[in-house]
Amino acid sequence: MLQTKPYEVIILGFDGVLGSVLSGALDLFSFTGVSWQRFLDLEVKPKFKVQIASLGGVDITASNRLVIQAHCDITTVSKCDLLLIPTIGDSIDKVLKQNAKLLPHLQRLAATEADIASNCSGAFLLAEAGLLDGKTATTHWGYADKFKSDYPLVDLQDNQFVTQSGNIFCAAGGSAFYDLALLLIERYCGREVSTQVAKTQIIDSKRGSQNSYTNVTLHKPHGDTLVKQVQEYIENNFAQPLQVSDLATIVNVTPRTLNRRFQTSIDMRPIEYIQAVRIEQAKRLLESQAVTIKSLAYQVGYSDLSSFTRLFKRATELTPKEYRDKFSRLAI
Repeated sequence: MLQTKPYEVIILGFDGVLGSVLSGALDLFSFTGVSWQRFLDLEVKPKFKVQIASLGGVDITASNRLVIQAHCDITTVSKCDLLLIPTIGDSIDKVLKQNAKLLPHLQRLAATEADIASNCSGAFLLAEAGLLDGKTATTHWGYADKFKSDYPLVDLQDNQFVTQSGNIFCAAGGSAFYDLALLLIERYCGREVSTQVAKTQIIDSKRGSQNSYTNVTLHKPHGDTLVKQVQEYIENNFAQPLQVSDLATIVNVTPRTLNRRFQTSIDMRPIEYIQAVRIEQAKRLLESQAVTIKSLAYQVGYSDLSSFTRLFKRATELTPKEYRDKFSRLAI
């Protein structure tokens, strides 16, 4: 995403919210492009404009009884780049009942294709609004049984730290909130800025399984449902042999039409998207696992090691070994 002005972030405020997560999100996104620059005496350029929005713009009483002033009324927010749903700190059923009038606004903003992200029990608000039906999600392990019982149409992966399903992200809670925030900052501003935030805030990012959000920097919002279907198929099957002609057959169009619609929607051809997803997965594996380069190539769908190495270096300007030496968390 090319940034010409700060991205618009809305944090949903409601009575019973966990105050530390709401204020923590406010700080992390507000100081992106600020803290690192101050430390190095560089020009300050905030990357995000962050506002707390409540129903009617009223003050919010957090679960710890802290009163938080909202910046705006959620009913007047017509669009944003990112909508954050913090953790529910009070009784979940009580908060859902008291904040039922928020749900249409979650649905309304979801229809604008804004990114939406929940932390911990905040996923209950998304599920209550019907936004997680048929999608993958996660929440705190302590709420998993209740969530599965209340929302059987959601594919709950409670063993995951962070999940992504299209433009909807969920974090499991606790320290996973920081993983989610860094992941979203990377989505908008790139890995370098995300790393700067982690360093300035002294956040030790230790993510769980990588597969569910490999495509975080690739899956940009757009309105072509056919292209979305093919993107999701690629993301779920990147390790298998993939041909553009076969992908076109799946969605009943010609390869030429599929190429054109991909170019229009995401400015990439399908073959380029396949390669990008595979390279992103390879980068994640190199960062987090002890794996041989030959095994790595096979895991991400390449039987020809030289082709994989050439594509990886073209994408990153580093060989797989150089990338591992530079970014592997195992060496920290």
